[in-house]
Amino acid sequence: MTATTADSTSRAARILSRPATINGLTVPNRIAMAPMTRQFSPGGIPGADVASYYSRRAAAGVGLIVTEGTYVGHDSAGQSDRIPRFHGEEQLAGWAKVAADVHAAGGTIVPQLWHIGMVREQGQPPYADAPAVGPSGLRLDGTEGTGKAMTQRDVDEVIGAFAEAAAAAERIGFDGVELHGAHGYLIDQFLWAGTNRRTDVYGGDPVARAKFAEEIVAAVRETVSPSFPVIFRYSQWKQEAYSAKLAETPEELEAILAPLAAAGVDAFHASTRRYWVPEFDGSDLNLAGWTKKLTGKPVITVGSVGLDGDFIKAFQGEGSQVKGIDDLLDRLETEEVDLIAVGRALLQDPQWAAKVLGDRFEELKPYDVAALQSLS
Repeated sequence: MTATTADSTSRAARILSRPATINGLTVPNRIAMAPMTRQFSPGGIPGADVASYYSRRAAAGVGLIVTEGTYVGHDSAGQSDRIPRFHGEEQLAGWAKVAADVHAAGGTIVPQLWHIGMVREQGQPPYADAPAVGPSGLRLDGTEGTGKAMTQRDVDEVIGAFAEAAAAAERIGFDGVELHGAHGYLIDQFLWAGTNRRTDVYGGDPVARAKFAEEIVAAVRETVSPSFPVIFRYSQWKQEAYSAKLAETPEELEAILAPLAAAGVDAFHASTRRYWVPEFDGSDLNLAGWTKKLTGKPVITVGSVGLDGDFIKAFQGEGSQVKGIDDLLDRLETEEVDLIAVGRALLQDPQWAAKVLGDRFEELKPYDVAALQSLS
């Protein structure tokens, strides 16, 4: 190992080993596991293999586990009977075991609470008779789907489902919750003008489009303890609409985020495809950096951490090589961001955090799509 590499890796261990605070939670270091859908929970029940999958990564030094997306208790929330649910006696018992095992391994953990909205098609499990629902009944491409525009009753039911799931998370021992407001799923469908054509209080300008998310945050905040962390994940890009933007300027972004922060978000998880890409012209700040500047809240940055290559192509079978994280360490050291969420690199290598914190960069493995086939 060269002197330059040794200096760099020692710096990595020093910077990443610092604890981070999100409301009443102290995360032991700056490394988080990004949520990644796995479909290894038949009947929506996470089993012993799921608990081991997460606890292995906590034991190797991941400070904060953000689980794969897990469906809230609304019949239209999902599209698979193998994706976990965060409602039901057996499902919650499975999740309680996951949380306990992660804690025993030294980590902290939050479930990602999820409703897919108009990404669903009629007839899909787990509840085949449930219609797809969204702000305007539109798919991400702007066409009409097989579902319907949500009524006020639908809106209220979904808000209640998120609040109930958050209360359950606190009750069974989780350290906080993350609300999935990214990637073109239901909350994001309200945020984005491309799918929200409503003319009531939930549609119109960015502040109005953020009202649904704001009400979910407020309901969750009211349901859980004051010190219980509420994290909000959002993105500009959507599935199949990678150039989409909620906000073209910092001012537009602030109009969306400020109500969410005021409603009770404790930290934002800003999802990008490549964390090193500046978000707006005239600044090197990425989306997470701008989020912290505009809201003052802690932020998690994510997007191809530790790997080169496009992550969408990687999930389609194109390999990715190991990439250094010196520029990411710069962002942490200057407090532009507070935590880093690691996705594919940690999916491929459960020991990723231990190797980085232990200055063993030469042992890191490139990503191979075969990692999706098991809970290694």
